[in-house]
Amino acid sequence: MTERQMQIGEVAERTGLSLRTIRHYEEVGLVIPSARSKGGFRLYTDADVERLMVIRRMKPLDFSLEEMRDLLEIIDRIAATDDPATSEERERLRERLDSYRKVADARCQTLRAQLMAAEDFAATLRRRMDAGR
Repeated sequence: MTERQMQIGEVAERTGLSLRTIRHYEEVGLVIPSARSKGGFRLYTDADVERLMVIRRMKPLDFSLEEMRDLLEIIDRIAATDDPATSEERERLRERLDSYRKVADARCQTLRAQLMAAEDFAATLRRRMDAGR
């Protein structure tokens, strides 16, 4: 059974990313369509969609394109079955992955603090609007 393939429009709908953004991620080498149709249209698999979702989730955490590329390479290498990593290499990859996890955790904490401050500000504005009625 062959894996289901989707055109870029369906992928954009499934990921919430624009066509332009998906094409940009292809141009910079973060995701490559699994195939092309006879007419030259990009064709993506569920694995490609999942990769785009990883990228999408990294974006609000302000990871650079180079960091995204590095993290995706780590994930790809850990998951490689055709040329599995040695136990030493797997350990180094896991350490690098853990450092990205720590950065992501710290950035999430910063975003939570910013959200709390923004919500407090919005509540202050609501109270002032209510007081002026």
